[in-house]
Order: sequence, then C-alpha cells, then structure tokens
Amino acid sequence: MASIQAACLVGIISDTHGLLRPEAIVALHGSDLIIHAGDIGKESVLDTLRQIAPVFAVRGNNDHGDWAEKISASGYVKAGGLSLYVLHNLNELDQPPNADTCAAVIAGHSHRALVRERQGVLFINPGSAGPRRFRLPVTVARLQIRDSELTASIIDLAPAEITTRSRPVGPRNKKKAPGS
Repeated sequence: MASIQAACLVGIISDTHGLLRPEAIVALHGSDLIIHAGDIGKESVLDTLRQIAPVFAVRGNNDHGDWAEKISASGYVKAGGLSLYVLHNLNELDQPPNADTCAAVIAGHSHRALVRERQGVLFINPGSAGPRRFRLPVTVARLQIRDSELTASIIDLAPAEITTRSRPVGPRNKKKAPGS
C-alpha cells in the first residue's frame, strides 16, 4: 500500500482518456498526492502528473496495452494517515466499505462528479477531466485531510459552454399586444 503521511492535499482526477487539460494541471498543483481513478488513456498522462506530485493510479476499462497492464484495477493508498480505496467503476466494488477499513472510496467511470458520505465512508467521483461527454462538466476533485478529517470539493475546469439558437424575428414571432 502506497502511503503519504500527515495532513495532506490529494488531487483526484479520472477519465482523462488521453487528454490532460492545462486547467487540470493547474488545479492539481500543490497536491501532496494525485490519484487517477482510471481511463487514463496514455502513459504520458501519468508521466505529466508525476511532475506535480506522487501518483497512485488504477486501470480503467478503456486502458489497454503494455503500460496499462502494469497498473492494478484497484487498490488502497494511505494519505494523511487514512486509508483510501481506489477503483475505476464503483459498480465493481466487491463488498460495501466500512469506516473501519477505509475513510474514502474514490472511483471514476460515470463521468459524473460526486461527493457523498455513506455510513461513515466518503465516496468521491472527480467526474471527467478529459474530452467533454454529453453536457457533463469537466471536473477534478480535491481532498483535504487534516487530523483525520476529510473535506472534498469538486473543481469545474471549464465553464459550461453557452448554447444559443437563432430565432428569426418577424411578424410571425411577435406577440400581438392585447386588444390589437
């Protein structure tokens, strides 16, 4: 089990699918540890993240090739003296975690950012930091650990794209004034 001791800031990223956005790099700076929750896409993504902080990564369902085979599908990492369980797809969780075995479960896969506590365990999905899918935001997460207390936040990397639709202006689109 990899370990980062004392109070720390954990940067969490997932579903990069080979695209490591400059905004994600900026958001992860200052992290004591970076967790990549799978669907990395390319080994170079991890190489770049390692220039920021130590990296703990798991393999996602879209990670293939020799480089990906070296990465475990799930695992525990210690941060701030607490045990964190990381896997790509939360639906593949073997058994429900409990607060005695881990402080948090970190997963990706759904591309939907989430921070929720269940039975004393914090569940974190950083969302997707890679190519935008559907209308989902592009996000990463931060986990602050201090004195065995966890505080997680989601960081939106790209403001929502504004969608406009043209609508012709003319007599058929104008409302008639009452009484006219």
